[in-house]
Amino acid sequence: MSGMRALYVPSQSSVRNPGRGKGLWFMALALLAGGCAEQVAPPAEPTNLSQALTQAAEARPAPAAAPVGLALEVDGGTGIPLKVKAGQSFFINQIDLRASLTATRDEGVDGLRRTGDFAQLPWQGVRLVDEEPIPLSNPDGTFTRRRFYRDAQWMEQPSVFTVQPVDARGRPTGKTISLQIGKDDRFKSNDDFFIRRLRAIQWTNDCRTATDCRGAKSFSEEALVEVRNARGDAPSFTLSPDTRALKLDWSLRPGAPYTIPVEQVAQPTYSYGFSIDVKAVTPARADGTYAPGSAITFQMALRDGAGKRLHPEASMPSYNEVTFGQNEPGIQYYRAFAFIDPTATYYRRKHRERMLMTQIIGPAQRIQPIRSIVELDAFLGPDDVQTIATFERDGVYAQFQTFPPSNKLFGGAFFPEQGGWDAPVSTSWTYQLPANAQPGTYLVTVKGRRVYLGEDLPASRTIEIQVGTLQHTEANLTTGSCKTCHTEGGEFTKVLHGNDNRAACAACHAPLGFELEGPIVVRTHFLHSRSDRFEAPKQQCATCHLTKESTQRTSKAACLSCHKSYPDSHVAQFGPIESMYVGGGRESFQQCTGACHKTHPGSGL
Repeated sequence: MSGMRALYVPSQSSVRNPGRGKGLWFMALALLAGGCAEQVAPPAEPTNLSQALTQAAEARPAPAAAPVGLALEVDGGTGIPLKVKAGQSFFINQIDLRASLTATRDEGVDGLRRTGDFAQLPWQGVRLVDEEPIPLSNPDGTFTRRRFYRDAQWMEQPSVFTVQPVDARGRPTGKTISLQIGKDDRFKSNDDFFIRRLRAIQWTNDCRTATDCRGAKSFSEEALVEVRNARGDAPSFTLSPDTRALKLDWSLRPGAPYTIPVEQVAQPTYSYGFSIDVKAVTPARADGTYAPGSAITFQMALRDGAGKRLHPEASMPSYNEVTFGQNEPGIQYYRAFAFIDPTATYYRRKHRERMLMTQIIGPAQRIQPIRSIVELDAFLGPDDVQTIATFERDGVYAQFQTFPPSNKLFGGAFFPEQGGWDAPVSTSWTYQLPANAQPGTYLVTVKGRRVYLGEDLPASRTIEIQVGTLQHTEANLTTGSCKTCHTEGGEFTKVLHGNDNRAACAACHAPLGFELEGPIVVRTHFLHSRSDRFEAPKQQCATCHLTKESTQRTSKAACLSCHKSYPDSHVAQFGPIESMYVGGGRESFQQCTGACHKTHPGSGL
């Protein structure tokens, strides 16, 4: 017998000698009756890690804590080592696999078919489906283009992962967990993950311009498997004290398991789980409201699942300490820089971006998508807080701040000599309400992610403040029915930022000069138009939109975040499609004309 269940089997001596067990029972009663005057000798000190883990497992309180979701990662065939809490119950919540190589000629992703970890997979049918340049230039003045490939057999067909705990000699120490990842074009009831994304990407790193890659000689190719957000009744398991690794098998690579080293921690400093507290430090007026024009300071606290603070009250660690140093509590900052772990909406590891940031938006009744572009210069300027939207320009007010502030976060990447990544990070910030702030309810949100002892967990917290009135106001959302599909692992409390308040999205999700696809409306269109597992007809706007008017925003970004082509007459008038996300460049958010696109064929509205 192996695994934790073996720890609860009575010893052979007590089973064979029931009289001895009866004697121990009466001895226990006598001790209790006498007030435990006679002390029982403490257990012997453990002499090795295995004994320490065994004692910790046997001593853990009942009932056991809820299972914790583990994130498994393999890069280039090598499992990324995992630390976990001893005696904890787990389930598999994420699996990330990556195979990669570099090339000096433009061959798409053919190199991956010949060499590397995924070479033995069935690559038949693979094709280029999308491409997108990175708007910002590289340090040497060149540009990077990304090309995205799908439809290879291994990306389309159903497959299975199995996870087997093993000891130092590779012998099983517990039950095998089987995980169905299903097919690309069909969501089935026995799928074990809500999100399934398998694809390949070619990076061209030395393009002359954002649209001209002739003569390029620096290429990267990678293939990715991303499955995450375990559904419903995910199988759980507990590691025995002698477990030293997880053996991860993929049915498309039979006989070639990955090994993920495991270290068990008997008494970790923090608990699993993640929550965020937010409070207004600046007191409201006597009537409980804030006046237009007020400067309001807020403070946050990041906590583990037991409520323990992950940092001192007034400060958090620097960017370098979090990203490259010892970060025991698992605080996370933005890491999607090209030299760390670049992301691409839908196609590459957006869940690993891990931005910690805050926003304010209001009043609630005027919340709408923001189309004003936030310039990179604002990110690098002296102000920690950026004004994202104004009433005059956008019909709503919004500000945001990243942690560290963007002038340190992005400034540290572009100008490392300035030491932005070594600067301390405050837990407080100040939002400046405009003098013409409209009365109503304003939403203040903090969102982030924590990675601790194998758990990769998002969290968000939104609080409300009243500006100019005590009357509570609500957002008038023009889309809905999300929960029809977003269930069993896909709930908004579990995916994305762990935020189920859709009104509290638009300020963070504004178009950025270096990431025009920022708006949530663009990303929602893009994700659902590219997903073959979204079963509703793509032209049926009524699946998500509640009113016909909400489909009548006519701009490149509104149309070409979903459509991949448009008529030649539009090409002549508005230019060719240059962005798979928004159609073109900065002009993509401008209204085309009120006379066009009053209806959408097949919309159901």
